[in-house]
Amino acid sequence: QVQLVESGGGLVQPGGSLRLSCAVSGRIFSIYDMGWYRQAPGKQRELVATITSDSITSYADSVKGRFTIARDNAKNTVYLQMNSLKHEDTAVYYCNTAHGIWAWGQGTQVTVSS
Repeated sequence: QVQLVESGGGLVQPGGSLRLSCAVSGRIFSIYDMGWYRQAPGKQRELVATITSDSITSYADSVKGRFTIARDNAKNTVYLQMNSLKHEDTAVYYCNTAHGIWAWGQGTQVTVSS
């Protein structure tokens, strides 16, 4: 049974930074392409960043140049460094495979507000 545990969210002012972490257990993490998703109130969950098993990254246009996804296979952890945060980045952030095939974790709330 896979477990996804997201952490690192919080309240930050516009222009600030946060680093999210997602610890994965129960699977051979290194072989999976991974992704970070977010869901804002009243909106559908959207994929914002992916990283392949070979560490090739891709980003949604809305976060390109501001967010960086990374992974540490030795720690079974995927990260999302978020810089230059905007109000519209406010959402619950989740990790999963790049195709969202695992059961979702509880997510971590990111609130960007002055």
